[in-house]
Amino acid sequence: MAAENWTRISEFVLISFSSLPTEIQSLLFLTFLTIYLVTLMGNSLIILVTLADPMLHSPMYFFLRNLSFLEIGFNLVIVPKMLGTLIARDTTISFTGCATQMYFFFFFGVAECFLLATMAYDRYVAICSPLHYPVLMNQRTRAKLAAALLVSRVPVATVQTTWLFSFPFCATNKVNHFFCDSPPVLRLVCADTAQFEIYAIVGTILVVMIPCLLILCSYTRIAAAILQIPSAKGKHKAFSTCSSHLLVVSLFYVSLSLTYFRPNLRNNEVKNALSRTFHKALALRNHIL
Repeated sequence: MAAENWTRISEFVLISFSSLPTEIQSLLFLTFLTIYLVTLMGNSLIILVTLADPMLHSPMYFFLRNLSFLEIGFNLVIVPKMLGTLIARDTTISFTGCATQMYFFFFFGVAECFLLATMAYDRYVAICSPLHYPVLMNQRTRAKLAAALLVSRVPVATVQTTWLFSFPFCATNKVNHFFCDSPPVLRLVCADTAQFEIYAIVGTILVVMIPCLLILCSYTRIAAAILQIPSAKGKHKAFSTCSSHLLVVSLFYVSLSLTYFRPNLRNNEVKNALSRTFHKALALRNHIL
C-alpha cells in the first residue's frame, strides 16, 4: 500500500458493544460490574488473609497470593474501560492507552500461564515427595520461581506490543473488540505483517503449550501417586489439595481456547440474535404482567 494512504492514528474506537441496544448494554454493565467487584474483593481478601496469618505462609498460599495479585491486575487492565464503554458510551481509547492496555494484558496473561504451571509443580512435590517438600519448595526456591515469572513475561509483552504498534495503520481506527487485543488491532495495519504473525503464533504456542504440558505431566504423576494410596480417605485428602487448582486451570484454558482458538463468528449476526432474544424476553415479561 502506498505511503500516502497511511495515516497517523491518535486514538482507537472500541466498537464491540456499540451496536447493542441501550437496554442490553445497561444489563451487561450491571452484570460485569458485579463480577468485577466480587473478583476484586475476593482476591484482595485472599492476599490480606494469607499475609496476616502465619499459618498460611506455606508455598501453596504464596503461589495463591501471587495468583490473586495477577487476577486483580488482569481485571484492572480490561474491565474499567469496558464498563466505561457500556455506561458512558465512551468508546474511544488513545493510541498510548491502547498500547498500554495490550502490554499489561500480555504481561499478566503470560505470568498467569507460568504461575499455574508452577502451582501444578508445587502440588506434584507436595503429594509425590512430601518428605522433601520443605526442602525443595523453600523460601529461596519460591523467590527464584517468582523472579522467573517476571523474566518470562516482560520480553513477550514488550516485543509483541512494541512491534505491533510500530506498524502503520490504515484510515480506519475501529477495533472490533471491547479492549485492545492483538488480533483485532492487527487487522488495522497497512503493512506486511507475516513475520509478526509467525512470531505471535510461535510465541503463543510456547507461552500456552509449555505450561500446559508441564501441568499435564505434573497431574499425570499426581494421579499415579494418588491411585497408589491404599485408603479412600487418604486419596480424598490428596485429591482435595489439588481440586481448586484444577478448577482454576480448567477455567483459564477453556476461556483461552474459546477466545483464541474458536472458529470466527460473524459479529453482527451474533449481536442481532442477542438483541432478538432480549426483546422476546422483554415482550414475554410484559405479556405476563
